[in-house]
Amino acid sequence: MRETILQSAQEAVRAAEQLLSEEALAFIERATSLMATTLGTGGKILVAGNGGSLADAIHFAEELTGQFRAPRPALAAIALADPGHLSCVANDMGYDRVFARGIEALGRKGDLFIALSTSGNSANLIQALEQAQNQGLTTVAFLGKGGGKMKGMATLEWIVSGFRYADRIQEAHMAAIHILIEMIERVLFPEQIQEPVEKHVALSLC
Repeated sequence: MRETILQSAQEAVRAAEQLLSEEALAFIERATSLMATTLGTGGKILVAGNGGSLADAIHFAEELTGQFRAPRPALAAIALADPGHLSCVANDMGYDRVFARGIEALGRKGDLFIALSTSGNSANLIQALEQAQNQGLTTVAFLGKGGGKMKGMATLEWIVSGFRYADRIQEAHMAAIHILIEMIERVLFPEQIQEPVEKHVALSLC
């Protein structure tokens, strides 16, 4: 068991190390600029994914509407995760339409859509990207396993390669998401984001 745990831990570290690549750093810089511009000019961010990636989309949105590391104004973000909407559209139009229909309802020119997919082959996210582009939204894709059918579809993309299973890809995606949110806060609210002060513990001789 210990050997298996160690192997999994090493894979998790390898997933995190993807963030050190020039490709990942350039993606985060560019995504920060696109998202900060969207939010700073009154636009909103829509996020979607399936399964664990939908949970990550919800996480992404709440860090923006709430706060991350410091008090600051709320930022406009919506995860396309409402169960009423998802079940209605899936039942009446088919599951492939659930996210595209959400973008049709909520997306406006000047907004930004983020698709999270570990395979890059989710039909509902492919249709969502197409819908977003048709409505004039900027698009960003977090992908894995070579990018799949979604490779090259978005305005900006990052592909986490080299992992067989979705969990490691999602871990890299979420680490990048957290860094992105930190950078967005620093860009939009520099006066409210201060560097942490080192706490020095004084040793008493008494």
